[in-house]
Amino acid sequence: MSPVWQHPFLNVFRHFKVDEWKRSTKEGDVAAVTDKTLKCSVYRVRGSISAANYIQLPKTSTQSLGLTGRYLYVLFRPLPTKHFVIHLDVATEDSQVIRLSFSSLYKEVKSTATWLQFPFVCEPGAPRKELAGVAPPGTRWTCLQLDLPDLLLVYLNRRHSHLKSVRLCASLLVRSLYTSDLCFDPGEARRAKLSVTPIPREMAFPVPKGESWHDHYVHIRFPNDRWKRPSETVQGGCPPPEAGEPVGQLGPGFRPSAGLPTQPATLSKPLQDSASPVARKRGPTASHRASLAPSPLLDVSLSCRRSESSSAGGPSGRSHKPGAQVEATDEHAAGDALHVSACQPAVAPTAPEATSFLPDPILRLKGAIGFGGHSTTWALWTRDGAAVVYPCHAVIVVLSIDTQEQRFFLGHTDKVSALALDGRGALLASAQAQPPSMLRLWDFRTGRCLHLFRSPGHAVCSLSFSDSRELLCGVGKDCRGRTVAVVWGTEQVGRGGEAAVLAKARTDVHVQACEFAFSEETRMASCGRGSVRLWRLRGGGLRSCPVNLGEHQALEFTDLAFRQDQDGQTLYVCSRSGHILEVDCQRMAVRRARRLLPAQSPGDSLPQKQNFPSGPGIAISSLSVSQTTCAVGSEDGFLRLWPLDFSAMLLETELEGPVSSVRLSPDGLRVLSTTSSGLLGFLDVASREYRVLARSHTAPVLALAAECSRGQLATVSQDCTVRIWDQATLQQLYEFTSREEAPCAVAFHPVQPTFFCGFSSGAVRSFNLEAPEVLVEHRCHQGAITGLVASPDGSLLFSSCSRGALAQYHSGAPHCRVLRVAANVVCQACLGPGALAVSGDSRLLAVVGPSKNTVTVMDTASLDELLRVDVSTLDPAGGRLDSAMAVCFGPAPPAHLLVSTFSNTVAVLDATSGRVVRELSCVPPAVCSCLAVSEDGRFLLTAGHRAIRLWDYLAEAGPTCQVFIGHSEPVRAVAFIPGQRQLLSVGDAVFLWDILAPPEQSRLLPSSGLRARQPEDTVSEASELPQQPAPAPSQASPPQPSICTRPPEGYDGEGGGCRAWRGCVPLTCSVLALSTCLAPASLSPRGHAPPVAGLGPQPGLTGRACGAAADGLGHSSPPTGFFAYTCGRLVVVEDLHSGAQQHWLGHPREISTLALSHDAQVLASASSRISADSHCQIRLWDVPGGSCRQLLFHHDTAVQALAFSPDDRLLVTLGDCRDHTLALWSLATHELLSSVPLPEPVHGVAFNPWDASKLTCVGRGAVTSWLLQQRGGSVSLQVHREPTPEEVGACELTSLCFGAAPLLYCGSHTGRLCVWDMRADRCFLAWEADDGQIGGLLLSGGERLVSGSNTRRLRLWAVGAVPELRRKGSSARSGGSVFLEGELTLDGAVVSAVFHDSMDMGVVGTAAGTLWYVSWAEGASTRLVSGHRSQVNEVVFSPGGSRCATCSNDGSLRVWSLASMELLIQFQVLSQSCLCLAWSPPSCGRPEQQQVAAGYGDGTLRVFSVSRMAMELKMHPHPAAVTAVVFSADGQTLLSGDKEGLVAVSRPRTGVTLRVLRDHRGAPICTIQSTRKEYGDFGAEGADLWLAASGDQRVSVWASDWPQNHCELVDWLSFPAPALTEVPGCLPPSLAAFCPWDGALLACVGLGLHHEVLFYSLRQKQVVERIPLPFLAVSMSLSPRACLVAVGFAEQMLRLVDCASGAVQDFAGHADSVQLCRFSPSARLLFTAAHTQILMWEVVGP
Repeated sequence: MSPVWQHPFLNVFRHFKVDEWKRSTKEGDVAAVTDKTLKCSVYRVRGSISAANYIQLPKTSTQSLGLTGRYLYVLFRPLPTKHFVIHLDVATEDSQVIRLSFSSLYKEVKSTATWLQFPFVCEPGAPRKELAGVAPPGTRWTCLQLDLPDLLLVYLNRRHSHLKSVRLCASLLVRSLYTSDLCFDPGEARRAKLSVTPIPREMAFPVPKGESWHDHYVHIRFPNDRWKRPSETVQGGCPPPEAGEPVGQLGPGFRPSAGLPTQPATLSKPLQDSASPVARKRGPTASHRASLAPSPLLDVSLSCRRSESSSAGGPSGRSHKPGAQVEATDEHAAGDALHVSACQPAVAPTAPEATSFLPDPILRLKGAIGFGGHSTTWALWTRDGAAVVYPCHAVIVVLSIDTQEQRFFLGHTDKVSALALDGRGALLASAQAQPPSMLRLWDFRTGRCLHLFRSPGHAVCSLSFSDSRELLCGVGKDCRGRTVAVVWGTEQVGRGGEAAVLAKARTDVHVQACEFAFSEETRMASCGRGSVRLWRLRGGGLRSCPVNLGEHQALEFTDLAFRQDQDGQTLYVCSRSGHILEVDCQRMAVRRARRLLPAQSPGDSLPQKQNFPSGPGIAISSLSVSQTTCAVGSEDGFLRLWPLDFSAMLLETELEGPVSSVRLSPDGLRVLSTTSSGLLGFLDVASREYRVLARSHTAPVLALAAECSRGQLATVSQDCTVRIWDQATLQQLYEFTSREEAPCAVAFHPVQPTFFCGFSSGAVRSFNLEAPEVLVEHRCHQGAITGLVASPDGSLLFSSCSRGALAQYHSGAPHCRVLRVAANVVCQACLGPGALAVSGDSRLLAVVGPSKNTVTVMDTASLDELLRVDVSTLDPAGGRLDSAMAVCFGPAPPAHLLVSTFSNTVAVLDATSGRVVRELSCVPPAVCSCLAVSEDGRFLLTAGHRAIRLWDYLAEAGPTCQVFIGHSEPVRAVAFIPGQRQLLSVGDAVFLWDILAPPEQSRLLPSSGLRARQPEDTVSEASELPQQPAPAPSQASPPQPSICTRPPEGYDGEGGGCRAWRGCVPLTCSVLALSTCLAPASLSPRGHAPPVAGLGPQPGLTGRACGAAADGLGHSSPPTGFFAYTCGRLVVVEDLHSGAQQHWLGHPREISTLALSHDAQVLASASSRISADSHCQIRLWDVPGGSCRQLLFHHDTAVQALAFSPDDRLLVTLGDCRDHTLALWSLATHELLSSVPLPEPVHGVAFNPWDASKLTCVGRGAVTSWLLQQRGGSVSLQVHREPTPEEVGACELTSLCFGAAPLLYCGSHTGRLCVWDMRADRCFLAWEADDGQIGGLLLSGGERLVSGSNTRRLRLWAVGAVPELRRKGSSARSGGSVFLEGELTLDGAVVSAVFHDSMDMGVVGTAAGTLWYVSWAEGASTRLVSGHRSQVNEVVFSPGGSRCATCSNDGSLRVWSLASMELLIQFQVLSQSCLCLAWSPPSCGRPEQQQVAAGYGDGTLRVFSVSRMAMELKMHPHPAAVTAVVFSADGQTLLSGDKEGLVAVSRPRTGVTLRVLRDHRGAPICTIQSTRKEYGDFGAEGADLWLAASGDQRVSVWASDWPQNHCELVDWLSFPAPALTEVPGCLPPSLAAFCPWDGALLACVGLGLHHEVLFYSLRQKQVVERIPLPFLAVSMSLSPRACLVAVGFAEQMLRLVDCASGAVQDFAGHADSVQLCRFSPSARLLFTAAHTQILMWEVVGP
C-alpha cells in the first residue's frame, strides 16, 4: 500500500516540479510545447540520439523517487517516423535495482538478472520479423499502464519495492507520469464490467462530444492480469476482423469439447502476430463468428500463480471449436502485450478458472557440489571459525564445519571473482567476473542482498574490508587493461543507504592482491608483478607509494598479509620464486627476506640474509599470518606451517594439487586451504590431521546419473574424471580418471551395484561399485559416446555414438554383453545425453534420429521401428525446419513421449500413434536442451541456457512453470532423484534442489485426474508413484532402513540377484518380531521332514537376518522368550535362551516386514512381487504349528508395514511409496475389506489400542487418523489429517507408538520426539531426543519410552509425567517432564526392536546386521546374531571342525564357533575387500598356533594368528587383487593367485615370495587347492599335489616339494568355452577340486560346452564321467566323506548330487545367487552363501 501522500494517485511531474528542473534534469532538445489535441502544455523530447536527449527524474542516480504505487501511468505520444526509449529503474525488496526498458528500437524481448527490454511496436499488421520500427505518421496519444509488481514477479520472480527513477528519451511527447494503487479505466472498458476505476479528471484525455475515446487514443496495459506470457512482447490491440475472418486468439478459460481433433494446423495471422507490441486503431464492440485454429500452449507463468486464461483447453493443449460467437475486450485478447481497451472477438469461457497449487518458489537449493569457477583462490573463515565461505561459480556457499550443512547467497549471474568478509562477520562483499563487474553487499546473517552496484573497473580480482567494515577496497582492471583501485564507504549499507565511491585511482602497476592494514582505516597494501605498494586514503584521493624492494624488484608477488607488532605493522609478501619478504611499513623497505628451495630440508633454518642460492625456488601461491605462525601454500602441493622467525618448519602436509590459497582461522588452530584441483579442506594444527570439506570437478559437468538404493550420484566432466557422490552428504566416494579418453555419458544399473560409462574413444565400460574396478569393456562404437541409458528393469543397456550407431547390451548379468549394433540410427549432430530414452515399462526406446528432424520409437528387445515422428512439422509457423534436442517418456498411463525442439517448444506426443497431445513453450532464447519427468508424473523439468524450469505437468488449463537461476554456464543435464522429492541440475556445478510442493491429494481421486477413472484405476495409478518415500535423513547416518530395500519393478532375479540394494549397508530389508505368550514347547526345535536328498535346514549365520526392520513387535516373558526375524526369503524363529531355530520357507522374494498378532497365534510376513504382472505376497503363519495359514495378494510393488488390530480381527497392510495404498483385511475370512490410495508418503501405521475402529499413520509433517465405518458388508475409511505445529517444525514423521491413553508418541527424521493428544488432535509436547533420524523404533511401556536412531544410540526415557503435563495444557516443550534414564551405543543404526512391557530388556536390530539383547538394568548389550555387511566371499574351517572363518567385501574376517554360532574374533581392514581365505592345516604345528591367511583387493596377503587374535604378517606378492589362497600340505608355504592370472609361492613365516608362476597369465585365478600326493607319482616328483584353475577354461596340476624349491607340471587341461554369447572376460568361474574319495580324479564345473560336472582322471588323462546341470554353476563343494557334490547357481538354487547313485535334490531358500558352498571337515554340515546371507545345512543322510 502506498503512503497517504501518494494516494489515490500522484502526479509525478507536478510533485517533483519538473518545470523548475531542480529535482529533475533535462539533457539535449527538451522543450515545453502546446499540443493541439490535448489543448495543454506538454514536453517534447527529440533528437537523433536517444541517449543524449532525455528527461530524468530524480536529478541524480544516487537519489530515489521512492514511489510505491502498483501502477505507473505514462501519458505520451511517439513522434512520427522516430524511435523512442523509456527507462524505468525499479527497486526490489532485496534492494536490487532492475531496469525496465520499452522502445521501438528493440526487436525482441531480452532478459538478464538486472535488465528487461520490451519492444514497442506501433505499426499495425506488421510481420513478426518487422515488428520493431519507427512510429507511423498517424500515431496517437497513448496511456501506457504498467503493473510494476507483476512485471517483476512474472519475468524475474522478484518482489517490487518502489520506483527509483525514470528516464524518458527521444523522440516523444509526454504530458505527465502518474502512480497509483488503483487500476483506472481511461475509456469505455468499464462496459465489460472490469474491476477498474474511472480515470480521474486530471489524467483524462479530452474526447469530442458524441465520439468514442478509442477512436482518438490508445490504452495499453502491461502485463495483462488475465494473460501473462513472458515469451511475448509488449503490444496493443488489433482491429476487429471482418465477419468470418479466422481468429487465432483463444479467450480466457477456453475448454475444448470432447473428440475435437488435436493435429497441428496452420495458425491464423492474428495468432502469429499475438506476440507483437502493436498499437492499432480500435473499432466499436462487435460480434463475429470465429473459426478457431489449434493454438500452441504458450501462456506460461513464471510466478506461483497459474495464468487465469489459457490458449489451450484441457490436457490436450491444442483445440478448436468452430462457430464460437462471443464478445471480449482487447484487455483479454491481446496476449502478454500492452493491452488496448477496445473490443475484439474471442471465445467465451466454458470452465472455471484454475489456480496453481505450486508454492512460490517451488524449489529450494539444498546442496551444491562445486568450488571456485573463476578461480580457486577464495575461501574464507567466518568470525567464529565454525564455517567457511567460498564461491561455487555464481553461488556463494557457507559450509558448516561440524554439520556439513550449506547455506547459499543467490543473485550473481556470472562466476564470483572475489570475496571479502568484514571482521565482525556481518557484511559480505562479492564481485562477479563478467565485465562490467557487479558487486553485491550481503547481510551475512540473513543472506539478504543489501546493495547491488557496478564497479568502476571492468573486472574485480580482489576485495578487502577495513577493520571497522566502514571501507571496502576493490582492485581490478578497466576496459583498457589498466589497474583500477577503488575505495567505497559502506557505513550506511544496511541502514537504507548505499555504498559510495570515496576514492578511485588508476595505475599501470600490476596488482594481484590487496589488504587493509590493522587498526588503520586509511592504509592498505597491494602486491603484484614487480611491485609492493602501500596506499593511503586522504582528502578524497587514493595515493600509493612503492616499497623499496632492492634486488627483489623483478619478482612476481602473489599474496600478502599484515601482522600487528609492538613497533607497528609488518607486512609479509610471498612470490612465485619462493621468496617471503618482511616489509617494514614505517621505513617502506624490506626488513628481511627468505626463500623456499626444493633442496631445503624441513629442519634447517632459512637464511637470514639476502644472499640467495641459485636455482629455482618453490613457487608460493598464498600465505596467511597469525600472531605466532605463518601458513604457506605452494604450487608443489604442500601446505607448510612455520613460526614467524622461520627457524624450523612446524607442520607439513601434501595435498592433491597445487595450493591456491591458505587462511588461518581466527584462533590460529586451523589452516584452511584450497587447491587448483578443486579440493577444499583444513589442517587441524592440534591433531595434525587434514580434513577434506569439499571436492569438485575442475571443468563443466557433462552428464549425471542418480541411483536410489545406495543414495549415490555419478557425474562425468570435461576434466576427464568420473566421480561417485553420496546424495545425502554430497561427499565424493570414488573417482575414476582417464586422461587418454574423456568420459561422455554415465548410467547406473537399476538393480546391480554397477554403473556404465561411455568415453570419447567409443568405449563403454562397466564399473563395480562394491569393489571399485572395471568389470567389462566394449568397443563396438567408432565415435564418441553421446548417449547411455539402462532400461528400468535392468535387463538392457543402450548406447549411441557420434557416428550414428546404436548398441544394445544384455545387462542382466554382472558382466554385460553386446547383443546388437545398428548403424545410422541416431542423429550424428552433437546432442546431449537426452537423445536416448527408455519408457518406464522397459518396452520402448526413443532416439533422436536418424536425422535431427526425426524421432524414432523402437521396441527395446528387437529394435524394430514402431514409430517415426517428423518434428519439423510441429512448428508450421516457423520459417525453417525444426529439429529435436532431447526426448523423454512420461509416466504411463497415458503413454506420452516428450520431445524438446530447437524452437523452444516441448511437444507431448502419444507414444503409440505419434499424435500431438499438447505443446509447451519456453521463453526464448532458452532452447530446451534436456528434460525429465518425475516418477509420479506431476512435474516436468526442463533446462535451457543457464536456467531450469519446473512445470506443473498435470495442469489441465495449461502448465505453469517457475524459472530458477544459479548456474553460470549452460545446464547440461537434469534429473529427478528416484523416490525422493529432489532433483539435480548440472553444468558448471552440481546443484541439488528440494521440491517444496506438498503431495497433491486430488491427483489420486477419480474426479481430478487427467481423465475420469474408476476406483480401481486410481489404485493402479497410485502404484506408479515413486517407490521410495522422501524423508530427510541425517547426513551423518544411514537413512531409514525400510527405504529402498526392494528390487525395481519387473526384476526377474537375473544377474546376481539382489546385489543392487544389498550393497548399501543401511538399506536392508529384514525385521524383528517377538512372541508374547507362547509356551516353550509350542516353538521348541523340531525336526523337519527329511527331504529326498537328505538335507534339513539348521540354525545359520544370518548376515542380513537382523539388518533392518519395519515395525516393533511384541515380546514374551524371559523364561519363554522367542523372537522371529527374517533372513532373505526365510522367517527365522529363535529361542532367546537356547538359540534353537526354526525356518519357515515359502516367500518367492526377500521378506520386507513382519508383524505378530497380540495373542501370538498368527505371524504375518510380506515380500515384494516376482514380476511386473504379479502382486506382493503376504503370508499368514500359524505360530504353534509353523505352517502357512493363508496367502494374501493386493499390493503392486512392496509392503513396508503390517499391523494387527487390538482384537486381532483385522490386519492393515501399508504399501511402499511406489504402491501408495493402505489395505484392510479380515482375519476371519481373509478377505480384502477396503483399499485406499494414499495422497502422500506414509512411513508407519498402527491401530489405536483403545479403539479397534481407529488407526493412525505418520508421514510428511502430519499425523493422519482413519476411522473404520462398517455399513452392511462393506467397510469405509474416514480420514482426518492433523499437521505438525510450528513449534515442532517442518519434519518427516518416521515412527509412532501409542502410550497411556490418549497419548501417541511420534519420532521424526530430525531426531525430535513429539507427543499427541489423540482426543484433542493436537501436539502438546516435543523435545530433541537425538541428533539423527528416529525410524523403525519407538516403543512405549507406560512410563518409559525407548528411542533408537541412525546415530547408533539407543535411549531410555522416563515419560511418566507426560499425562499430567497434558492435563495442565503446557506448551510444546519438554521442560522438566522428560528425563533420560539410560543410553547405549551399538554397532550401527538402530532399525528395529522389541521390548518387554517393563522395558527392562529387549532385542534390538542394527543396520550392521546384528541382533543385540539389551538389559537396561545392567546397562549392557549382548550380541545374539551378527553377520557381514556386504557380499561373503569365502568360508573355511579349522582342521578340527570346531570353528569356521568367513570374509567379505566389507574388509572383515570373522571367526565363528560352529557349536554356538557365536562370533569369536573379528579382524577388520579398512577400505579393502577380503576376497579369499585359507586356514592352516594341522601339520603346521600345535593347535594353538593356527593361522588364517587372507587375500585382499590391493594384492596383499595378511596372516592372522587365531590364538593371539593379532595379525602376524603382511605381504604384497601380487600387483592385482588376490582371488585365491591355500596353504601347502605341511602349512609352511602359501600359494596365492590374483586377478591377472599370476600364482605366487610365499613363506608365511618370513614373508618372502619364492617364485611367481605366469602360466595362467591373462585370466583370473578362480581356484587353488593343495593336497598330499597319495596316489602314485603321476609321472612327477614331489610331496604335494596342487591345482590352479583360471577363468579362461584352463586347469593346471602341479607336483611340488617346496622345501627343495621344486615344482613340476603334472597335467594341463584346456576346455572349449561354453556355448554362450558373452564376450571374452565375461565367462563363468572355472572351478576344480580333487575328489576326496578318489585322489586321482578332478571334479570340474564351468568348463566345457555344456552345463555339467566333469570328472577328469589324472591317470587316464581323460574325462571319465559327466553329470548334467540345469544351469550355469557359480560355486561347488565336494563332501570329504560321502560321494556328494554341492553346486550353487545364480538362479538362487542349491543342488546336491549323489555321485554314487546319481540322485539329485534341489533346495530353495536363498534370496540371491548362491555364490559359495562349502562342506565342513566332518561332512555333516554344508555352508552356503548368497550375497550377505549365510545358511548352514545339516546333512542328515548317510
